[in-house]
Amino acid sequence: MGGRLMAGGEVAVRLVKAGRTKVSYPAVVIADDGTHAVVRAPWAGDVARDFGFVRFESGDVFTEHYWRDRWYAVKEVRTSGGVLKGWYCDVTRPAGIAPDGLVVEDLDLDLWVSADGASVLRLDEDEFADSGLETRDPAAAAAARRALDELEAVARANGLAELLG
Repeated sequence: MGGRLMAGGEVAVRLVKAGRTKVSYPAVVIADDGTHAVVRAPWAGDVARDFGFVRFESGDVFTEHYWRDRWYAVKEVRTSGGVLKGWYCDVTRPAGIAPDGLVVEDLDLDLWVSADGASVLRLDEDEFADSGLETRDPAAAAAARRALDELEAVARANGLAELLG
């Protein structure tokens, strides 16, 4: 899977989990330098989703950063009025470009960082443990844990805005 996404074009973003498409949605390409792709999309859920620490709802806009050489994706979340809610980070295998769009394999671990940076929450570590990845693919499991640790360290030290450029 290779190639670059064309800025201004539409692309399908496909999140895969355990070999199956978890969700697929259209996004507009903001930039792609061959390593770091940035797309923008509205909240892809059919209904609002309240996580307790943040609520994703109709009208929210996600600016999503994907890397072909990093084991995570970072999604900046804003309200329809442009107010920053925070960053939702997915630990993933490096992103790939396929004929049908951008493909990312979700590895269950997540991180939430509130807009003010005061709240940094590690999420879904139980799902990761239950996924069997550590047995099936120990190298990928180790890379996933390192990615979560790296994201958390960056969020606590400087915030994620600097990482996103």
